[in-house]
Amino acid sequence: MHLEAFHHGPRNNWAYAYDNETLHLRFRTKRDDVEAVYAVTGDKYDWNRTAATLSMDKTASDAIFDYWEVAVKPAFRRLTYGFKITAGSETLWLIETGIFNSEPHPPGGYFEYPYLHEIDVFNPPEWAKDAVFYQIFTERFCNGDPANDPEGTEPWGGQPTTTNSFGGDLQGVMDKLDYLVDLGVNAIYFTPIFESPSNHKYDTIDYKKVDPHFGTNELLKELVEKCHEKGLKVMLDAVFNHSGSQFPPFVDVKEKGKDSRYADWFHINEFPLAVHDGIPTYDTFGFFGDMPKFNTANPEVKEYLLDIARYWIEEIKLDGWRLDVANEVDHHFWREFRSVVKKANPEAYIVGEVWNDSIVWLLGDQFDSVMNYPFSNKILEFFSQDHMDGYSFANSMGSLLMRYPQQANEVVFNLLCSHDTPRALTICGGDKRRLKLAVVFLLTYMGTPCIFYGDEIGLEGGGDPDCRKCMEWDPQKQDNELYDFYKILISLRKKNRALRSGHFRFLQADSNDRRIIYERMDHHLHFMIYMNNQEEITTMTHPCETDDWRDALSGEHVPTQDGQMVIELEEFGYRILYRYLDKENKPELPETRIKL
Repeated sequence: MHLEAFHHGPRNNWAYAYDNETLHLRFRTKRDDVEAVYAVTGDKYDWNRTAATLSMDKTASDAIFDYWEVAVKPAFRRLTYGFKITAGSETLWLIETGIFNSEPHPPGGYFEYPYLHEIDVFNPPEWAKDAVFYQIFTERFCNGDPANDPEGTEPWGGQPTTTNSFGGDLQGVMDKLDYLVDLGVNAIYFTPIFESPSNHKYDTIDYKKVDPHFGTNELLKELVEKCHEKGLKVMLDAVFNHSGSQFPPFVDVKEKGKDSRYADWFHINEFPLAVHDGIPTYDTFGFFGDMPKFNTANPEVKEYLLDIARYWIEEIKLDGWRLDVANEVDHHFWREFRSVVKKANPEAYIVGEVWNDSIVWLLGDQFDSVMNYPFSNKILEFFSQDHMDGYSFANSMGSLLMRYPQQANEVVFNLLCSHDTPRALTICGGDKRRLKLAVVFLLTYMGTPCIFYGDEIGLEGGGDPDCRKCMEWDPQKQDNELYDFYKILISLRKKNRALRSGHFRFLQADSNDRRIIYERMDHHLHFMIYMNNQEEITTMTHPCETDDWRDALSGEHVPTQDGQMVIELEEFGYRILYRYLDKENKPELPETRIKL
């Protein structure tokens, strides 16, 4: 066995409380190197009566390692543990003090989880597991009130630029709520809606005022109430890393320099404020002089921003905050932010914009979730291009799953594209077959999926600002077949918990082609999803001991052949099969059936 590959850490995503009674332990070995791993567990004060050896499941793999996991319910909320690793005739034990050829005498030198405190358990809001989000860039969704259009508003549907406006507003969103309900989404993520001079609103002037070109505070409150009546949660964008250059405290600093009472609200490197060779004399988002960075360690700044976070939750019964440029704000601030937000609404969903590995924010003291761009990148790389094989794709997904605790994986904010990236259909070269495979994976995978407005009717667009095109409302110009596809997949997910929080595992993913099979499963229902991510007809086979499988979209029985499931797929085709595990409590499948 390759001992250098063995790894466990008694914290973070390697040993953590999943709920008030259960600990999850993970262990790493070299890929395909060992046959079995066991967790040797017990209570350090009563080892003889509590000792147990638990078989660990191989839950994921990447290109280099296998990852093993087991759930443990400690007898007395404490756990002392080590690991037993076997391969052929060889058996090794790993505990905190090292690797041994014979079993070390417990509990001395073993790993410890000292005590499972309920207050320390990371509990993201339960509703986020069931949510299907729809991201709205308000300025481009629908113009419901031309009377509040900014000067120079262009005709709806024109080519977007970084500065032009088309008049989208909150009234337009309200007018289209039934459209969202029909599509099946049950949560909305709004990009910033507070007063700002730009079309994107990420340079805030007044954090307690809806931008007049979008509507009023009263209209926002009415909109949220109507959303709640229709079963839609609402999440707003909080821009707390920076303000706009017209934000009154920053204007005061520009006018009074170091004598301004707000001078320490920002990171000023040199007075007077200026921009030299494109670099401001004060810290900003990127190098944008109109987005000065807050000093969130300043007690006044902290109090001001936390008041904003609390205010909107209490004022409009807000369901969550998406946090812009979250990785550039200090952790002390986010810990206090979480405390304030959860006190105002314990079920609020907190999503940070972090584009990389985010484990330090997902340990229960800061965010509930992050925008999972690493997921987006791998999904679109696999389904839009031809160079990644199924084995490599499965490895990349396995690596992502092992980054975070399970409860974080269950609510991580998964998306294919957003206002900051090219549109998914454009990345797929306009090929709807490729897009559909990506969407099927998105909606049958672990996590909280989000759809960018217009993707469901075939909207295309390159990078910013092209991805921020006006929503197409002319039925003759919408892709109605694609809309129906999104609708049925959303319905399938919403009606089956196994697709939202059940077990996930790849069953087939080879290095010589681009076909994959994976499963989602809970105690009631077992799904198998077959995908042919290549431009040729194929037949896929997989061992099946039962003959009770049905097609989830057509409802027809799919028989096995000599203990094998044999599935024929068109180019870039897919098929979703299911079978009941709990015959007494059959889940409800979508009412609409479509034939593939």
